[in-house]
Amino acid sequence: MRSRILDSATRMLVDSGYASLSMRKLAQAIGYSATTIYHHFDSKDDLFHALVEEGMSRLSDVLREALAACTGTESGVRLRSLCHAYVTFGLQNPEYYEVMFVAAPPSLERFPIDKYRRARGNLDLFATVLADVAVETKHRARPLDTRRDATTIWAMLHGIVSLVNARRVDRRVDIDGLVGDSVARVVDMYAPSDVMP
Repeated sequence: MRSRILDSATRMLVDSGYASLSMRKLAQAIGYSATTIYHHFDSKDDLFHALVEEGMSRLSDVLREALAACTGTESGVRLRSLCHAYVTFGLQNPEYYEVMFVAAPPSLERFPIDKYRRARGNLDLFATVLADVAVETKHRARPLDTRRDATTIWAMLHGIVSLVNARRVDRRVDIDGLVGDSVARVVDMYAPSDVMP
C-alpha cells in the first residue's frame, strides 16, 4: 500500500504541483480513506520527503548494480557505467526524477538530515570511483577534487536527463546518440583513454 501511495503521489505532484496535492485527493485517487494515508505519512511534507527518499533508494540500487556488473574493471569503465546508469534511471523514471531533483515546493520543511545523508550516498559512489580514477590516471592537468568533481559530473548528467525529459531536445537529434556521446565526453574529461595505464 505504501508503494502504491508513493507512486500515485508522484504522478499527482508532477501533474498538478505540490500546492494542489492533498491527502484527500490522493486517497480518492487510490480508493482509500485519507485516514489510511495519514497512517503512513504524518503530513504532506512527510509524504514529499518519503517520495524523495524512495527515489534516491531506487537510484542507489541502480547505481550499485551498475558498479557490481563491472567489478574488477578500470576506473574509467566503472565511471562510464555509473553515468549510463544515472541517465537511464532518470529517463525511465521521469516522475520520480522530477520529484527528486526538480520540484522545489517553497514552503517545504527541511529534508531530514538522516535522509539527506543516505541520499548523499549516491554522490559518494561517484566520488569513490573518481578517487580510483585519480590513482589510475597519469599526467593530469589538475588534481581531482573528488567531491566537487562528482558534483560536476552529476550536474552535467542532470542537464541531459532534464532536457530529454522536458522534451527540449531538437527532434532531429537522436536521443540514444546524444546520451552516448554526452556520457563518453563526461568520462573522457576525467578518465581520458590516453592517460589510462
